[in-house]
Amino acid sequence: MKRPAMKSQAGVTLIEVLIAITLLSLLTTGMLFAMRVGLMAFSKTDTKLMDNRRVVGAQRVVEQELEGLMPVIAPCGGPGMKAAFFQGETQTMRLVSTFTLQQAWRGQPQILELFVIPGEEGLGVRLVVNEIPYTGPLQTGGLCPGVMQDPGTGLQVPRFAPVVAGPNSFVLADKLAYCRFVYLAPPVAPFGPEIWTAHWAKAGWPLAVRIEMAPLEPDPSRLQPITVVAPIFIRRSLDVVYADN
Repeated sequence: MKRPAMKSQAGVTLIEVLIAITLLSLLTTGMLFAMRVGLMAFSKTDTKLMDNRRVVGAQRVVEQELEGLMPVIAPCGGPGMKAAFFQGETQTMRLVSTFTLQQAWRGQPQILELFVIPGEEGLGVRLVVNEIPYTGPLQTGGLCPGVMQDPGTGLQVPRFAPVVAGPNSFVLADKLAYCRFVYLAPPVAPFGPEIWTAHWAKAGWPLAVRIEMAPLEPDPSRLQPITVVAPIFIRRSLDVVYADN
């Protein structure tokens, strides 16, 4: 007596299932790794672009702040004594400008205090600015309590109160090897050359201001802080009485 023939059944073995799962896992891992590498590259590129924009923006802000200088004559040193409100030191500069960080050229004039302080953890230096709303010459006179004799020229020059960094101070440039201010003075003799000086001890305002900067750690792949030169178009005489005085 013959037994009935068994029907053949299609299927997969356990080993085949394990192989398929392993291959799928490897494929998924490779895709995730490729996505991670792409996201990291995008993040690095975006960081470099933001750093470059920050450097360009900070340099442009400094130029516009200096170009917006207002020729304010402030009481300084006692009754009836007046002087041009401009402090020009190697690492401190104080002036009144029509350009502001928050409102650009549309805002209220500000007393600007640009100065250099040590960097984070004592590494390098950083360029910082304070903005104080300008209300009039009497306010600027409060920052100039007296006059002193300049040791280099022997002239009586304004003596300004020290600048202080606070919570509202804005960092214009960071991680710098150095940062210093230099001022362009008119020629001493007629038709003589103009002179760059690290200390402004003259009446009136300089012809231009140069801010010399260099990065603490140069990186060829990024834009680096460079020297900024801003002309100052003020030709106001302190001996002439103007309407705003």
